[in-house]
Amino acid sequence: MLSPYRRIFEAPGSLAFSAAGFVSRMPLSMTGIGIVTMLSQMRDSYGLAGAVTAVMMISGAVCGPQISRLVDRFGQRRVALPATAVTLSGGAALLICARLEAPDWTLFVAAIPVGCMPTFGSMVRARWSHIYRGDPERLHTAYSFESVVDEMCFILGPILAVGLSTAVFPEAGVLVSGTFLAVGAVLFCAQTRTEPPVRAPDGTKHGSAIRSAGLRVLVLTYIATGAIFGSIDVVTVAFAEDEGHKALASVALSVYALGSCVAGIAFGIMKPRGTGAARFLTGVLVMSASMVPLLFVTNLWFVGAALFLAGLSVAPTMVTTMSLVGDFVPARQLTEGMSWTITGLAVGVAAGSSIGGVVVDAHGSAAGYSVPVVAAAAGALIALAGSPWLRRPTPGDAIGPDTASPQVRADMSQSG
Repeated sequence: MLSPYRRIFEAPGSLAFSAAGFVSRMPLSMTGIGIVTMLSQMRDSYGLAGAVTAVMMISGAVCGPQISRLVDRFGQRRVALPATAVTLSGGAALLICARLEAPDWTLFVAAIPVGCMPTFGSMVRARWSHIYRGDPERLHTAYSFESVVDEMCFILGPILAVGLSTAVFPEAGVLVSGTFLAVGAVLFCAQTRTEPPVRAPDGTKHGSAIRSAGLRVLVLTYIATGAIFGSIDVVTVAFAEDEGHKALASVALSVYALGSCVAGIAFGIMKPRGTGAARFLTGVLVMSASMVPLLFVTNLWFVGAALFLAGLSVAPTMVTTMSLVGDFVPARQLTEGMSWTITGLAVGVAAGSSIGGVVVDAHGSAAGYSVPVVAAAAGALIALAGSPWLRRPTPGDAIGPDTASPQVRADMSQSG
């Protein structure tokens, strides 16, 4: 049954860069929650902790796509290592300021370079795309595998960060997160054999990948999707606390990620059917519908079951989204295009967390589950409204048969 996954690792070096990519992605799920846990203990203020984390996320939203654009232009190794060094410098400054009880404003300044963390998930997928650019089925399986890896990071990362910060010392979670980033970045960039080649300049001035109408639809939908994730995290913790079992919130959220993992593994084995746009729309609509049971939660068992079912639509939708990115941006901008979706997700998580907290404070934890339901409905409306741009590249997308993904080339040949 798992033979499709074994087949993708037949390519030389594929296991090495994917494993290094897993290590380098762990900080994505550890750094934010590690900062919150650290500062809430050392400064006794969740408000300050949340604000510092928000600055880091805003910095990431601004810097992430630009760093990925440089990766596409100059190569992964030449950009990822310096960007990692900037991130680690900011993290070290943040730890020092926290330990030395420096003024609060120094924490915000230090958080800005932490947001310069490279999006290794995009770079890993860019390598898979380069290796299997002529084999859509294996590329689909590879993307599915990486989606499962993402979910594993988000299952293990927060548990590890919070556990270290509370059981060892407050800075431990952020410190270990930085160690993962440093080791993972070095190991990943050492795999030069599988690094996609830098495209030679063709004399044409290329704008940002976000100029693609299709990519903009994906990013806006991902903002709504991120709001689902962010609000569910906050509301579930509040609901578990109201039920008298706050510690079980992490279990319920892990069940959510587990549902996505299960679906991602199964989706990777299946042969893709229909167009990428149709699969994306189906995934978003199913995700929207799967949120509705959360409006009727009565206890944590109900929450766990509802979140597991909701998680089943997450990974397939994510996999299809990443495939569609390759349909709407030229190969020379693939890393940047993928980074924009991750940026949209991060913006949505920040917004969802804030709105979810406000609703919980005003109306109670159970009412807070209306936030992911509304966010899911918004995502479905955005996807439906943007469906014309998802079904075909537009002139602004600058896609041609020589630069399009295998799926788009097949669609072009069928329509021609």
